[in-house]
Amino acid sequence: MNSVFTLGLVIGLSVIDTTFGTTVGNLGWDEVKFPKPVFAGDTIRAETTVVAVRESKSRPGQGIVTFEHRGFNQHSEEVAFCRRAALMMAKPT
Repeated sequence: MNSVFTLGLVIGLSVIDTTFGTTVGNLGWDEVKFPKPVFAGDTIRAETTVVAVRESKSRPGQGIVTFEHRGFNQHSEEVAFCRRAALMMAKPT
C-alpha cells in the first residue's frame, strides 16, 4: 500500500475527531516516517497528540497548533508518524 495514502488516512481519521471546522490552514509536515509497511487488508487506527500551542502574532483570534499523528496496524505496530503544524481558529474568550 502506498505510504502517502497511509499518512493521509491517518491524518484524515484524526482531523474528523479533533479539528474539523476549526482548521484555517495546514502549515507543513515534519518528521514524516513509515517504520513498518502497510498491506492490503490491514486495519489502521490513528492517534493524535497536541504537542505545542501558541497564539498567532499576526492573526488575532487564531493560533498555531503542532500535532503528532501516529498510525498503527492491527498488531499495534506503528506504521506512520508525522508532526503537523496548522493555523487554527482560537476558542472565543
